[in-house]
Amino acid sequence: MEKQLTGTLALAVFTATLGSLQMGYSLGVINAPQKVIERHYARSLGVYNEELARIGGNATEHEEASDPSVVMYWSLSVAIFSIGGMVSSFLVSFVSDFRGRVKGMLAINVLAITAGLLMSLAKMGTPYLMVIAGRAIMGLYCGLSSGLVPLYIGEISPVKYRGAMGALHQLAVVIGILLSQVIGLEFLLGNDDMWHVLLGLSGAPAILQSLLLLLCPESPPYLYIKLGKVEETCKSLKRLKGDYDTSKDIAELQAQKEEAMKEAKMSILRLLRSSVYRQQLFVALMMHLSQQLSGINAIFYYSTSIFQTAGVGQPVYATLGVGVVNIIFTLVSVMLVDRTGRRTLTLVGLGGMCCCAVAMTVGLAFQDVNSRMSYLSMTAIFMFVSFFEIGPGPIPWFIVAELFSQGPRPAAIALAGCCNWTCNFIIGMFFPYLETLCGSYVFIIFAVLLFGFSIFIYLRVPETKGKTCEEIAAVFHRKRRAPPSKPQEEAEMVQLKSSTEA
Repeated sequence: MEKQLTGTLALAVFTATLGSLQMGYSLGVINAPQKVIERHYARSLGVYNEELARIGGNATEHEEASDPSVVMYWSLSVAIFSIGGMVSSFLVSFVSDFRGRVKGMLAINVLAITAGLLMSLAKMGTPYLMVIAGRAIMGLYCGLSSGLVPLYIGEISPVKYRGAMGALHQLAVVIGILLSQVIGLEFLLGNDDMWHVLLGLSGAPAILQSLLLLLCPESPPYLYIKLGKVEETCKSLKRLKGDYDTSKDIAELQAQKEEAMKEAKMSILRLLRSSVYRQQLFVALMMHLSQQLSGINAIFYYSTSIFQTAGVGQPVYATLGVGVVNIIFTLVSVMLVDRTGRRTLTLVGLGGMCCCAVAMTVGLAFQDVNSRMSYLSMTAIFMFVSFFEIGPGPIPWFIVAELFSQGPRPAAIALAGCCNWTCNFIIGMFFPYLETLCGSYVFIIFAVLLFGFSIFIYLRVPETKGKTCEEIAAVFHRKRRAPPSKPQEEAEMVQLKSSTEA
């Protein structure tokens, strides 16, 4: 009898999400020791005067941290991570299909370990060059990992638990962010002596993951559809689901294989040109846009100053509180996503965030008139993060794998990942300027975007809970205003297949 949940499945999912944990750690680790790292950059660049620093204290430190060369290298240290993610996300399709999902994750760990070593040795060399190089390589790793992890988990998870297991990617990311914030406290590793160790630990999960991946089975759809290895597929299914009759799953994989043979493997360019998958691709990209353009990254930029205004003595600990809320409500999403559904949770999340953005704007605009308004802003931050983690945070990462069948899936995940990383980079670069321009009304922009995304998802995104790829594809076919005839579709498929064979 099929057990659905086994120890091997739990191990495989845990091992895969170590890559997500590493991504979260890398996202958050650079913020805590900013002043310490800037000081080391200044020393290395020859613009830091030890004698003046002892006499002038914080004022002198601020002047040297504001030196144009220090600012430039610091900004590059932050931004290069997203650029690396943007670039490597295009390679997800190639890496996942070249040697498989498990071997792909194993191979890219070389990048993470190299990046960790570079940053951990930064004090021994030229700090700004080694940190920038390490962050760039870690960005390359995270761009690949953010595609491979949801892809692997989506393919090995039973349909009944696919949503919950897919949401574990986001849970591991937020745990990684919180872990980096805690370890980055000044009395732990966020200080002059240990900052390089703090950054170097970014590569530590890769070592554990590399060892555990040797015990993980390869994805059954990859083994059967891509390689045609029936016996190995049966072994993998039994390892993941227990000792049971695999004939039903093999029949489903055979149906997917026949469909994949009609589709042919799609490159990113071919997927962009294909009218057959245009609606699914549009939905996938809009889901990722709604995640990044929701304003969640801007909230993290603004939270410390809002907590300070509200009279919080140690705003850094309030920010840690936001991280704890992150984890709690991601766990809520894990528990609800296979019961309530992806579409419902995303709509609730985006709608709630829209209301919180309006509340935050009101609080910020009137906090000078009434000091209690700061508490409205502070409450709105916690609620905003809660609603984000209920739906818009975890769901876009795994819904792309549900929307597409085996043929176009890797290319679709690569495109969605690139869209996500690009938006992440744009928000990181331009939000400070937007905030200067709009002041306390900056979150109105995000409120408008969130309202627009809510309307789009209500009108265009189908529920994927408990449905196979074929059933989801059928929903999109029915939604087409002027669906192409079957011969037209088949002609396009034949053309795509022949171009692939050529």
